Amino acid sequence: MRPLLFAVTTDLNYDQRMQRICSSLAVHGYAVLLIGREWPDSQPLSPKPYKQHRLRCVFKKGKLFYLEYNLKLFLYLIRQQAAVWCAIDLDTALPMWLRARLSGQPFVYDAHELFTEVPEVVGRPVTKRIWQLVEKFIVPRAALAYTVGPALAQWFVQQYGQPFAVVRNVSCLETAELPPTPTAAPTDGYILYQGVLNEGRGLEALLDAMPQVTARLIICGEGDLSVSLRERARKLGLLASGQVEFRGFVLPAELRQITRQALLGIMLLENRGMSYYYSLANKFFDYLHAGVPQLIVDFPEYRRLNDLYDVAEVVELTPNAIATAINRLLRDEPARYHQLASNCRRARLELNWQHEEQTLLALYATLLQPAPIPA
Repeated sequence: MRPLLFAVTTDLNYDQRMQRICSSLAVHGYAVLLIGREWPDSQPLSPKPYKQHRLRCVFKKGKLFYLEYNLKLFLYLIRQQAAVWCAIDLDTALPMWLRARLSGQPFVYDAHELFTEVPEVVGRPVTKRIWQLVEKFIVPRAALAYTVGPALAQWFVQQYGQPFAVVRNVSCLETAELPPTPTAAPTDGYILYQGVLNEGRGLEALLDAMPQVTARLIICGEGDLSVSLRERARKLGLLASGQVEFRGFVLPAELRQITRQALLGIMLLENRGMSYYYSLANKFFDYLHAGVPQLIVDFPEYRRLNDLYDVAEVVELTPNAIATAINRLLRDEPARYHQLASNCRRARLELNWQHEEQTLLALYATLLQPAPIPA
């Protein structure tokens, strides 16, 4: 059976969205192959119910990386057979589309973000124009297209006049019950940020807020700002005091354990382009599923969900506002903390991957039918 073939530029061990998508399709009878990127320090691939392959590149970032990766990806694809070819974001789209075109098979586009509007692209007019040309070429040629949230889907529909489905990046509902809702914030936990350390994530303001906060902060992830953020924390005295700890990359199973012990999750973004402004990040759902209240910014998708479920406090992205909100929830308003934690426990019963995957399966059923699952 020819597989559904997906390609990303991420390390497959840490890409939770693709792990959920590929696992759901594999469990429901599809053969799946996921291609990603291998770093020099990448850990061995974790066992999954689908096939995985990683490409190693000499260049780590920038134009030379994208050129090298796309060339290596196409050379790998030309030796593969598939029923459907799915590109994850624009940085894998051209080789995936070309391979689908050569075989006369469906090309699928999964937009994890609005690639032309991420902070790393917005401030670079030439780079942005190149990616806009790629987007204008790719999107109209997709037999199926979907993205992570309604606001981004609406933007694509307005731009290209074709359907764009929504498969949200929500967490799996685990069978284990959460502990009883705490009556107030526990005294032995920590604040948690999980995700990449890139521009526009509000991390500078968060670090600047920490001297006014009594709780510890754990940061899980790496990115373009890894060095500068550690230096900022050092200058603020936060590393020497142990108030801030950088854990680096953490595998998803361990990250879930870390999240469950957190007092408060951080989901802050700067308005540095439409990709962030219209985003719906997985960490919002990860905190919610752990029963952990969070701080969010007043962007459309987060505001809409918070109006429905009341699982977070909306804050302005300044050190004083962040510190005030943290101290209020963790120290001054135990009833409000209890309310948010209780609402998380109720919301996770509706906002979970077990519900969301039904949309995913319905989309792929429009392209082909899975193989029967043996009894």
